[in-house]
Amino acid sequence: MERDPIVEETRRLREEYAAKFAHDRDAIFNDILRRQKGKDLVTFPPHLPRHKPAVA
Repeated sequence: MERDPIVEETRRLREEYAAKFAHDRDAIFNDILRRQKGKDLVTFPPHLPRHKPAVA
């Protein structure tokens, strides 16, 4: 199987990022939370029901 340069780069970057935190998962997680704080990650327009519920 051929080596994919994109996969190789992604793995290298992941390893460099983890090394910054001595591979401490809690520290990595806290850094991710810090980076995304205040950002809207996903927004969707309001969703209205398509059908009226049946009256019982």
